[in-house]
Amino acid sequence: SLSAGLDLPGRFLFAILTLMTLIANLVFIEEAVYIYRKIPSSKRSIIIWVNAAAPVIATTSCIGMWIPRSTMFTDFTAAVFFAIVIHKFLLMMIKECGGQKLLLRRFENGHFKISTGPCCCCCLCLPHVRITRRTLFWMKLGTFQFAFFRTVLMFLSIVLWTNGNYAPYNLSPKGAAIWISCFIGVLTILALWPVAIMFQQVRTLLVCKKIISKFALYQFILILNHLQTAIINILAMQRIIPCAPPLSSSARGAYMIQQLLIMEMFLITLISRVVYRRRYDDLEPPECTAEEDGDNKQTP
Repeated sequence: SLSAGLDLPGRFLFAILTLMTLIANLVFIEEAVYIYRKIPSSKRSIIIWVNAAAPVIATTSCIGMWIPRSTMFTDFTAAVFFAIVIHKFLLMMIKECGGQKLLLRRFENGHFKISTGPCCCCCLCLPHVRITRRTLFWMKLGTFQFAFFRTVLMFLSIVLWTNGNYAPYNLSPKGAAIWISCFIGVLTILALWPVAIMFQQVRTLLVCKKIISKFALYQFILILNHLQTAIINILAMQRIIPCAPPLSSSARGAYMIQQLLIMEMFLITLISRVVYRRRYDDLEPPECTAEEDGDNKQTP
């Protein structure tokens, strides 16, 4: 633990960040109880999983802040959990459309626009793909592979680290860290692609369910947890973040990441409560929508 070596401002900062983590978890528990009572059983677990991303990352960051030696394990937990959340977010969009059967009926003659980020945003010449059971299966597989392989690779990283063969800040070609990081980066891009494709398809249909706000929150967590962390780690490795004995540059970078993530995830948890709080009625089935449109056209 680092608490014994902290001065008074440091102790105050740690206490405030710990309190923010505690409040974020209490807000999430209250929100989970609300979802369990008000949301249909088919959607409960998925929405709770997606809501849990911010408080879980805040909690793992808080533990890593107080117990620096646990950072490898807390990072492992947060990374695996968010990989599962990416898969769950895709499933949530399908569920919000009424499930896979209703989605296929609603878009039976529709096509997915696959020239979207982060994979193919520049490839505008790519053909549109028909929305079928098979394409939905491949999209689900695209997010599921990340949840599976991220867990395997993070577990392998910890095994190599305990054996002394893995150093997160050693990015030389002979080290394992650079190869594992590159492989995880490719898998991440392949997992984010199906989510972006599905969002482009359903965002107008699910605008009444605040899908744009939900997607924005999911994107913020992704950027802060991955891009921000990568930038600070690079600055620490290049010694741009100076060392302050007894902390090295990499240790100071890790503390900055953890403290920033606690504050950011605290805010995202509060915003998520507002976005997910309102109860929405299920979408009308496609047949009912078609009948209503027909009635409206016949009305003089």
